[in-house]
Amino acid sequence: MTMRHLAPALAAVAGVVLAAQEPAPAPQQPSEVAVVISGDPGTPPRYAVPDFIPLTPDGGEIAKTVGQVLWDDLAFEREFYLIPRDTYATIPVARSPDQVPFAAWRELGADAVVFGTVARRGSEVRVEVRLFNIRTRQSVFSKEYTGTANNPRLYAHTVADEIHQQQRALRGVARTKIAFSSDRNRERMVGTVENRDVKEIYIADYDGANVRRITTNRQLNLTPVWSPDARAIAYTSYRRGYPDLFVALIYQGVQEEPTRGGTQNWLPMFSPDGTRMVFTSSRDGNPELYITNRDGSGLRRLTNHPAIDTSPTWSPTGTQIAFTSDRAGTPQIYIVGADGLNLRRLTTTESYADRPTWSPAPFNEIAFAARTGPGYDIKVYELATGATRQITFGEGSNESPTYAPNGRHLAFTSTRTGRAQIFTIGRDGRGLRQITRDGSNHTPAWSN
Repeated sequence: MTMRHLAPALAAVAGVVLAAQEPAPAPQQPSEVAVVISGDPGTPPRYAVPDFIPLTPDGGEIAKTVGQVLWDDLAFEREFYLIPRDTYATIPVARSPDQVPFAAWRELGADAVVFGTVARRGSEVRVEVRLFNIRTRQSVFSKEYTGTANNPRLYAHTVADEIHQQQRALRGVARTKIAFSSDRNRERMVGTVENRDVKEIYIADYDGANVRRITTNRQLNLTPVWSPDARAIAYTSYRRGYPDLFVALIYQGVQEEPTRGGTQNWLPMFSPDGTRMVFTSSRDGNPELYITNRDGSGLRRLTNHPAIDTSPTWSPTGTQIAFTSDRAGTPQIYIVGADGLNLRRLTTTESYADRPTWSPAPFNEIAFAARTGPGYDIKVYELATGATRQITFGEGSNESPTYAPNGRHLAFTSTRTGRAQIFTIGRDGRGLRQITRDGSNHTPAWSN
């Protein structure tokens, strides 16, 4: 099996930029020995990821990129201790698996080492990877990938996810994407509001690399969310002069309009099975929550209160919806059944709580933005216990959390560096990373 082309083929269709599908590289041979590498008692295994070896003269840059990105991807989940790469200088370079200097790696304290090679011929690349148990000198993971040279990072992302799955039974997120709204093109709106910045929808790798623009309509495009199959993005756009919902099928060149205009609709969210959407609408004169089928049929009103009900998020089972309402006087987080029954308030001690996001299984929690002085911080409400924990602490204003598909991380918007940027952080509040730097960037959404 070979990997199909990774290069994006961009085309403008109805104001949407379409990226060619990026399938993961297909492995050409199975793992050799399914053995889990352990570290010393009570400590994570220590991994070394030296540069991959170029087997052809024009494979050097790709080899370097794959090695560095793989190190970063493995470090992200914090399942392994990644030995700093600048300590490898004294280790002899192995150009084939039988030359791996196991004794030298053992002296460095490594429990595992990744050995990889890259061969490039024109636009085609072959990447071979082995993971060695240093103590036993066994190869416990052995794969070969072939495809194009256009996106070498994808090879590293694929290897990282497969190592995490094999060694930790963990679904990694290296191949996932983050969508967000940004003014990085610094355009101005067309039409009557000339002094307002344009915001378009973009997607990037989970670490902020490979940024690609999705919309091109030179209007305000906000609050993107992914469909469960990660093939569509729903978002709010002001292209009609008022907020309405659009769905970009980013690999097909098709744009859907489930609400079909005429009323103000915003903040869409796909159901876990992708067949329905919940959103906010003022079609009956007051911002309420509505549920519709994916194609816009079967519209029904979910909430009915004089206050504002907005910012919906589905439970992983699709049976409940958390949302923000100011029916108690200030915005707070509530839960209601998808049938409109069993309404209850979650946040009772916050002065202001907004933008809930429900974690995927196995975690059972809702992250939200809470006012903590002049700005906001990210907090997490544990549904099983009713306890709330705070994971950001007053550096800038921190808002719009979104969970990674494995539930172990959150992306959010923060002004801690000045302009609004996207950051990721572990659900335990550790491992903060900034992933955007150009322009102002808002409302991230993490794909499956």
